[in-house]
Amino acid sequence: MVRAALVLEDLRVQKINRADGSWSYSILWPDYTADEEAESYLRVYEGSGSQQTYAYYLVDHLRWRIREGLTTETITLQDLQRYQGAVGARVPMPYGQPWRVPPKRPYSTAGLSVSATVLKRFYLHQCVRLGINHELRESLDVSRLPTQADRTRAVLGHVMTSMPSNPLAPPSGKRRRHPKMLPDGSRSDLMEVVNTARDEMVVTWLSDSTLRIGGLTGLHLVDLHLREHAGCGECVSPHLHVCHRHNNPNRARAKKKEDWKVVDGVITGGEIYRVSPAMISSYFKYMTTEYAQHATGHGMLLIQLSGPSTGEPWTADAARGMLRRAGKRARLPGRIKPHAFRHTATSKILALAKGDPSVAKAAGNWASAAMVDEVYGHPDLHSPDFSAALTAVWQENE
Repeated sequence: MVRAALVLEDLRVQKINRADGSWSYSILWPDYTADEEAESYLRVYEGSGSQQTYAYYLVDHLRWRIREGLTTETITLQDLQRYQGAVGARVPMPYGQPWRVPPKRPYSTAGLSVSATVLKRFYLHQCVRLGINHELRESLDVSRLPTQADRTRAVLGHVMTSMPSNPLAPPSGKRRRHPKMLPDGSRSDLMEVVNTARDEMVVTWLSDSTLRIGGLTGLHLVDLHLREHAGCGECVSPHLHVCHRHNNPNRARAKKKEDWKVVDGVITGGEIYRVSPAMISSYFKYMTTEYAQHATGHGMLLIQLSGPSTGEPWTADAARGMLRRAGKRARLPGRIKPHAFRHTATSKILALAKGDPSVAKAAGNWASAAMVDEVYGHPDLHSPDFSAALTAVWQENE
């Protein structure tokens, strides 16, 4: 009760359920009134998966701002840099007392990047909307020269002359070149210890595709075109469509918001992923047993198989927990995470495509072939070709 009282005496994030089954987020004062500035900013991201993240980063900053006695009209760029230092950034200035103290942890580099994005957009939005603090607006609304990577990613990169810059962002390092992969033999080891046909299907689908866990748990039966020459006309082979829906009852959302629609009862658009024979086989095993027995008519693919919510849509967190527990039972090293399947599949596709990043990009719906090449385009230290090349160099140097 004491903890609840402390929360109610402070700004807090409030989840709001909408009549259509979707939800949004707002920041409330202790008297239950919405913070007017935060409300106008968060409504820009209505229906977006980013709204929740931005709300929690923003409420943390607004609480700090109250402690410091600052407002949108009086805050400066130096104050924002002090805040970034108080939550974990390295800044060349005294930033006062640390803001995120145990049990809270300082923001990671990725967290600091998100915080910088939220702060810049929030204050530019308020400065323009209210016509105040022109000095802060000029300090935040800056640009830089485009890099070669910027030009490569852009559609008309050769004509670019500038790029938006964020003075609050942490120094950008190189992209991690060795993402977390699954241990060797993970698929067969996991298949031996999973307990249900649904879990077998999840392991198979993650292994044979590059699906993200949010996309997998957000699938509806109508998204699956598991036969050749499906009615959508967008892929000859069996495939599925990952569609971003903001009102899934299990709150699962696809990361990318590709346009999609229903034409004559057939899904078109979204992210398209090819489906393997093993994926189809595991699907029919699951559908004719557990799904047929427990499903409650909501139309989503993955369902809960036990407890008071049996038959209801299965959540992404539940899928993560299943993989974590299965990994422990199989005595696999480390924690088994859904995204490791995506990294492993992309790495294998790139190797079998003889290093062509465009093939891996298309298979995994990655943002760009350049990113795939940068992250995954490194040699296998245990491959015969690599070993032969290294041995040849050693012999030359003898």
